[in-house]
Amino acid sequence: MPEYGISFDDEERDLRWTETHGRFCHMTIAGKGYYLWKIPQVARGDPSAIVARALEAGLTHVLIKIADGPNWVYNYDYATKTDLVPPVRDALQSAGIKVWGWHYIWGDDPVGEARLAVNRVRSLNLDGYVIDAESQFKDPDKKSAAERFMRDLKSGLTGIPIGFSSYRYPRLHPEVPYDIFLQGCDYALPQVYFELAHNPEEQLAMSVEQYYALKNARPIVPTGPTYHHNGWRPSADEVERFMHKAKAMGLEGVNFWSMDFATQDSMADLWRTVAGFQWSKDPPPADMPERLVELLNQRDAGQVAALYTDRAAHVTGARTIVGRELIEAWYKALFKKLLPKARFEMTSKSISGRSRHVTWKASSDNGSVSDGNDTLGLQDGLIQYHYTYFTITHPA
Repeated sequence: MPEYGISFDDEERDLRWTETHGRFCHMTIAGKGYYLWKIPQVARGDPSAIVARALEAGLTHVLIKIADGPNWVYNYDYATKTDLVPPVRDALQSAGIKVWGWHYIWGDDPVGEARLAVNRVRSLNLDGYVIDAESQFKDPDKKSAAERFMRDLKSGLTGIPIGFSSYRYPRLHPEVPYDIFLQGCDYALPQVYFELAHNPEEQLAMSVEQYYALKNARPIVPTGPTYHHNGWRPSADEVERFMHKAKAMGLEGVNFWSMDFATQDSMADLWRTVAGFQWSKDPPPADMPERLVELLNQRDAGQVAALYTDRAAHVTGARTIVGRELIEAWYKALFKKLLPKARFEMTSKSISGRSRHVTWKASSDNGSVSDGNDTLGLQDGLIQYHYTYFTITHPA
């Protein structure tokens, strides 16, 4: 018998979801992710530094708090009337990292909470949304609030994947209307915080068993702890064991709470452990400059041009061309005439929101470049604007 009475394998579980709910959702949240509570507490709120840390850790997604209750727009500077989320979202998404928003709800004004959720997710163009519902929904009077919230939420977030985050053990908190929430969700994201204990495998297995036993079971992406509380903190070994157990159970990914704590110097060992754990055999998505250099070294103009939007602008000191077809023609000339059989190498990179500044060098049969200096502007994961400068030193 599998641990804790889990009696159906992956195929049976997939079939169970299909038969029960008429659908099975391909995982759009998978791999390693981190919750982000307060943007200013991570790298002083610098989007470039935040995305650098996320790339360093091999994250596939980051979940940012966007709202609390029906009125509190979260990660918003009310003094300067500045939304802190968009520049961080831009930096992460342009690096190929999905950005989800999470929202703590109370159930006192479900209509207002759903309205705020829809407005924030839509206006921020997020990849997904997570409901964080906890002790307030133990009130039996909140069942109707959960129903109304989910009804309004689903009508406003058509096509957006939704996750549900709550207690690790539903059987210890049966008052929470898990089935109501999960009926309208695509994922369960239990908070498997094994505080005051050191048995991550057992607690994760028990949490997964209890969530799979719910009426409206959903694919599970558990959240582990990388923080300290009341003198307790997990060890690096326990965090690694948590991830190994999740993979062994066939789960598609894990999250951790939270970047705010894990990026502190006192938690550096936990951050390194998460960063060093290879969840997938496939490497995390490369940032655009690395992808561009890789394809430049393959010298396939069509593949390089595919990194650009249909109406991208390519700019040099002498001219500006617009459109993927003209850009492909320029790269053909680069590979055949200007720098035949060239080998390209990036020498530095900096990130600012959707922009990338890179320096590079190259060597070819026709000469070498030592002063390459480019700026890339990204849109929807592709290059929208590219300014390039370089000079070729021909052999004597």
